[in-house]
Amino acid sequence: MPRTAAALVIGNEILSGKIADTNTTFLARGLFELGIELRRVVVCADEIETIANELRDLRENHDLVFTSGGVGPTHDDVTIEGVAASFDRPVVQSEAVAKLIRHYYGDRTTDAHLRMANMPEGAEMIRSSDAPWPTVVIDNVFVLPGVPEIFELKFTDLRKRLDRGQEFHSQAVFTLSGEGEIAGLLERIAEAFPGVMVGSYVKWKADDYRTKVTFDGNDESAVIEAADTLVAELAPALFVRRE
Repeated sequence: MPRTAAALVIGNEILSGKIADTNTTFLARGLFELGIELRRVVVCADEIETIANELRDLRENHDLVFTSGGVGPTHDDVTIEGVAASFDRPVVQSEAVAKLIRHYYGDRTTDAHLRMANMPEGAEMIRSSDAPWPTVVIDNVFVLPGVPEIFELKFTDLRKRLDRGQEFHSQAVFTLSGEGEIAGLLERIAEAFPGVMVGSYVKWKADDYRTKVTFDGNDESAVIEAADTLVAELAPALFVRRE
């Protein structure tokens, strides 16, 4: 079975619609490439107790959890406090990170900047050659920033650590059938191949096809066989192509 993951997106700006969340899409694609199944995404406010409660549930029910947002220098950046509370640990300042901050900002360093050196006691710090500050990791939780460019940079750096050579294999079948017409068939295929994720997606007002059916899983032979089953059961006139 593939490893499972969850994402906790933190920020009032996401909930209010002021900022669009692009990090989840990037994360989902990256995890899929690594054969890790993103099972749940939660968006919550910048509140310590809320973050702690949501994170506690996610980390207990998934192999990996990635947070996004709330690690900057302002008053509403409370993710570190929420993560620490989730693990019942105090927040401590990392002198190593504080030194990096002082070096980076020089004479412009403020107490607000130094807040970014705070982390849950006992957390691991993963250095990056490109990002100015380390990534905070505690148990199965990876704490990432909300700024998309830095989020993407840090996740890319983590790929080697996360990669176990268990990537997903994919097949797609395009058909002129509507979802309702093949729903029973897809249900039977899903039951016959429990390790394969079967999905169907309608293209509205399309000229070339009506439904795209996807097959994803760690077992390449099972994925191919599941797709073969659909193609074999479709009437030839309804089959468009396979990718």
